[in-house]
Amino acid sequence: MQQFFQPKNSDTLIIFFAGWGCDENQFTNLHDNEDVLILYDYQNLDLNFDFSKYRHIDLIAYSAGVFIASIMQDKIPNLRQKIAVCGNPYLMDEKLGLSAVTIEVLKTIDLDNFLEFRRQYMVDNEGEFQKYNNLQSLRSLESCQNELSCLQKIYQEHKDEINPNFDLALMAEKDVLFKLKRQKEFYQDKLRIIPHARHHVFFNFNSFREILNTK
Repeated sequence: MQQFFQPKNSDTLIIFFAGWGCDENQFTNLHDNEDVLILYDYQNLDLNFDFSKYRHIDLIAYSAGVFIASIMQDKIPNLRQKIAVCGNPYLMDEKLGLSAVTIEVLKTIDLDNFLEFRRQYMVDNEGEFQKYNNLQSLRSLESCQNELSCLQKIYQEHKDEINPNFDLALMAEKDVLFKLKRQKEFYQDKLRIIPHARHHVFFNFNSFREILNTK
C-alpha cells in the first residue's frame, strides 16, 4: 500500500482510501484545511502511520478502497465518520461488487483503449474527460494490473473480516462499474445519489470535507 500525506498541522485527520489504479494526483482539485492521508495501490495491506496525535479521524473510501477500508477500519483509532463513495465492501461479489464481466474489462485495459475506458466508465461529459486526463494517475498499466490481481487475492483471504458498516454512501447516478440498483438494496436509507455523474465523482466537490458534510 502506498500513502501520500498532506499536513496542515490539524488535530483532525481525513483518511482517503482511493480506488484501483489511483494515485494522489487524481485528487489535487480537492483542497482541505485539515491533514489528509491518501492511501492507494493495494498490492499489500501494509500501513505505517502514526495516528496518535489526532483527536478525530474521518474516513472516505472510494471504489475498491471501500473494501480495503472495510477490513482495516477497526485498526484506525478515534474514527468518527465513515463514508463510502462509488463502491461496496463486497468488492468481488458478483451482485454487490464488480461482476466477472467488469473485471475482465479492467484486465483488458491497455495503451490502445485506456482513453476509451475513461470516457465510457469514469466521466460524464467532455469537460470532465479533459479534467480527468489533466489529473490522470501517473502509475504504469503494469502497476495497475498487478494491483488488480492482488485485490482479488486479498479479497479471498480477508472477505470474512469485512466490516460492512458505513455511516453514509454516495453513488453516481450513471455508474456502470457498480450497479446502482444493487447499491440501493445494500445501503438502503444511507445511500445518496450524485446526479449526472459516472464513477469519478470528484469534480462535483471542492474538498474531502465537503464530501464528509454530505447529508
